Amino acid sequence: MAEVVKLLKTWSSPFGLRIVWALKLKGIQYDSIDEDLSNKSPLLVQYNPVYKKIPVLVHNGKSISESLVIIEYIEDTWNHNPLMPQDPYHKATARFWVKFGDDKVLPSIWSAFLKQGKEQADAIDEAIENLKLLEEQLKGKKFFGGEKIGLTDLALGWLANLVPVFEEIVGMKIIDEERFPSLLAWMHEFAQVAIIKESWPPHDKLIIKFQALRDRHLAK
Repeated sequence: MAEVVKLLKTWSSPFGLRIVWALKLKGIQYDSIDEDLSNKSPLLVQYNPVYKKIPVLVHNGKSISESLVIIEYIEDTWNHNPLMPQDPYHKATARFWVKFGDDKVLPSIWSAFLKQGKEQADAIDEAIENLKLLEEQLKGKKFFGGEKIGLTDLALGWLANLVPVFEEIVGMKIIDEERFPSLLAWMHEFAQVAIIKESWPPHDKLIIKFQALRDRHLAK
């Protein structure tokens, strides 16, 4: 019986992109369904009735939600081209930095993007402290796990995608070569991998989307 794999996502979501990358790195064929979150489809509500959010992976009729849960499901289901280390300690370390990215790095950079004045300055300070820890992890390495893309790279890949967008909109540099040479080199290396590069949302469309989002937030 042929595998039937579907991915419900949006065109701009960094969380959906994680799954796109994971499936492509594994060489898994799938159907992509772009959702409009302002008008959620019956399919999305059916497959993720709890959160009604993307991404959702549907594999042979069974649905899995939450991007990091989905990646682990993909890893457990299709063992070739592993995305996680085999060593238990290294696997736990990868999971730690993934959680750090979602719990600390992402909120601080998002706050720096949306705030103004002193609140923005405080958020930038926090973001820089978080990024320094990632910089330390990358010293002497091509990717977080070594020479090949793995779970941590996929989870933090939004840095290479969205940080340049945020910097352009706000008009300031957060990740620069002086403070973050290893992180900047990783962003470039990651973005140039063919499977990653071909999946980027259009930069100009992201600028329009996030500029409008920031304007709405600041107008409140």
